[in-house]
Amino acid sequence: MRSIITISREFGSGGREIGKKLADDLGIPFYDKELLEMASKESGICQELFVKNDESYTNSFLFSLVMGNYPVSADGRINPDMPLNHKIFLAQFETIKNIAKKGSCVIVGRCADYVLKNEPNIIDFFISGNTAEKKKRILERYDIEKNKAEDFIRKTDKRRASYYNYYTDMKWGEAKNYDLCINSSKTGVDGAIKLMKAYIEIKEANADK
Repeated sequence: MRSIITISREFGSGGREIGKKLADDLGIPFYDKELLEMASKESGICQELFVKNDESYTNSFLFSLVMGNYPVSADGRINPDMPLNHKIFLAQFETIKNIAKKGSCVIVGRCADYVLKNEPNIIDFFISGNTAEKKKRILERYDIEKNKAEDFIRKTDKRRASYYNYYTDMKWGEAKNYDLCINSSKTGVDGAIKLMKAYIEIKEANADK
């Protein structure tokens, strides 16, 4: 096992659950919100600020960052006068890169597929779901009124899409940007994991040829 796996997901599709179970089955580390805590510790920036800005864009800095155009000081370091929200994004991206250097893992969301797009062992999955199943999952996990669940899903997906589309040169959820797209409403959690493990095995085998 040498693949670095990223999972983008629609809200309510079970992407986190699928990612965690996949990581457990493969015996590799799993990162979702854990990544925010790591970035906070490594940067010295309050974790609450990472949570507040999680998968929400504020300006064009992150796009410039991943394209290598972020502002630097005369000695080549990141400008210490950079606004705090810029530092938060930079810290998160550096954490994703550092995690990938350690070896195989599963990373959920946060443009990890884009940050690591030049990694030779990257495998990108996108998990979607049908509205009825997503509403059911959301109502089981969140304290929200039944008639507001669909709007909650729509707004969360819109926020994730805006974040991804704004900070990358790709479109969130567009099939060509991923190795495999799976509708968890049709496969179930275990079925999705089975498909992902089969794909990983096939891709790694082909890489050895």
